[in-house]
Amino acid sequence: MLPDAAWVLVSVAGRYAAVVARNALRLGKHVFLFSDNVPVEEEIQLKAMAAAKGLLVMGPDCGTALIRGIGLGFANKVRLGPIGVVAAAGTGLQQVTARIHQLGGGVSYGIGAGGRDLTEKVGAVTFRQGIDLLARDPETSVIVLVSKPPAPKVAEEMLQVARSAPKPVVVNFIGRPASTWQMDNLYFATGLDDAARLAMELTSPPAPPLPGEGSIPPPSLAGKGVGGSGFAPTQRYLRGLFSGGTLAYEAQYLLQGYLPKVWANAPLNKADRIPNSLVSQEHTIIDLGEDEFTVGRLHPMMDNELRIRRLMQEAADPEVAVIMLDVVIGYGSHPNPASELAPAIAKAKATAAAAGRYLEVVAVVTGTDEDPQNLVSQIEQLRAAGAWVDASNETVVRYAGRLLRALNSQYPIPNTQQPVDLATLQRPLSAINVGLESFAENLIAQGVPAIQVDWRPPAGGNEKLMMILERMKGN
Repeated sequence: MLPDAAWVLVSVAGRYAAVVARNALRLGKHVFLFSDNVPVEEEIQLKAMAAAKGLLVMGPDCGTALIRGIGLGFANKVRLGPIGVVAAAGTGLQQVTARIHQLGGGVSYGIGAGGRDLTEKVGAVTFRQGIDLLARDPETSVIVLVSKPPAPKVAEEMLQVARSAPKPVVVNFIGRPASTWQMDNLYFATGLDDAARLAMELTSPPAPPLPGEGSIPPPSLAGKGVGGSGFAPTQRYLRGLFSGGTLAYEAQYLLQGYLPKVWANAPLNKADRIPNSLVSQEHTIIDLGEDEFTVGRLHPMMDNELRIRRLMQEAADPEVAVIMLDVVIGYGSHPNPASELAPAIAKAKATAAAAGRYLEVVAVVTGTDEDPQNLVSQIEQLRAAGAWVDASNETVVRYAGRLLRALNSQYPIPNTQQPVDLATLQRPLSAINVGLESFAENLIAQGVPAIQVDWRPPAGGNEKLMMILERMKGN
């Protein structure tokens, strides 16, 4: 036993998790609650209990945390430093902290709140605690806030809380564009990469551009992997197979600038929810870490089997041009994911080539040079299999977006409307005015022939009778 232990990590099945977490809180322990499929009512009760005791409940469904250089759950090996992060976004926390490390910076704390914390129902209990904790921490000089799309009301409340912090605060709420880049001590980032860069600039002299930043290099540039060409006429669609929910959200958000619609099982907009997560349609992004895929099986960061099967399924579709993957390394993740994904990528590309198609596979690798799997090793294995790879999610998504926009420009959006007769607009104007008499008077004053109709509603203004009369008239 460790009577002085401050933390209890809980990853039992969701139906038992609240009981274990509650017992830990009774003992005065902070809780890292990795378990998913925990009812939201239980989450609310646990967080209320923790807040009353001055304790943290990170989660449920909290994948990542960093406590003074020590990673909990899925976490990357990053150096200790003055930047503290609060995140309702597991892979968002990993991507931002990994990018800070790549820029030469370090992280004091990475407080994970759980994906539902910023909903109105839960009310950002842990997120608020995280901001307060980092605001008081003497070794944290800059705070970074990261979230999957938050409830608007809760987002505004958290911005008000952050404005009271005596430190600069970088904000990246995905899918919630800011009207200004700075407000008092708040600095609004355009993405995960930008959040890392801003945090570094606020703690030190301006950082050099991140790898893959600035003017985005052409796909054939050495070190990226080989860019695509030779697509068949049928190929035009994207299939994204993600293990990280935040990376999938950021991909959807960025692709809005390139594609008219992207279907998803965890969509930014409810109207874009895919009817069946097992069957892709048109442009599709699937988060394989969603609860629907993790009941009874390991998370896709730990087990590649489901993603490899789906990769081969998508590669067999003659309309698919680009497959997008994330590979998240670090503690808790598969010990060598590229060793399994790279052969699958090579096989998928070979299958497409045998059918007379070129398949572009693009991948972001989230991690650091100090991770057990080693960032460079993972990238090299994936590139050797023919994938286009970068450590920046934004760079990968924008590259794929440019490819797809070019492919889809061959398929203009069909116009089913009857063209407006231009001749009717070119001849001298004359008009019949129904309603405000002054409109007719204005036309006449401009020398335009116009008549005024003294209109009264039919059927004495009875709306039901009017609708019947309209239906009788047809079009």
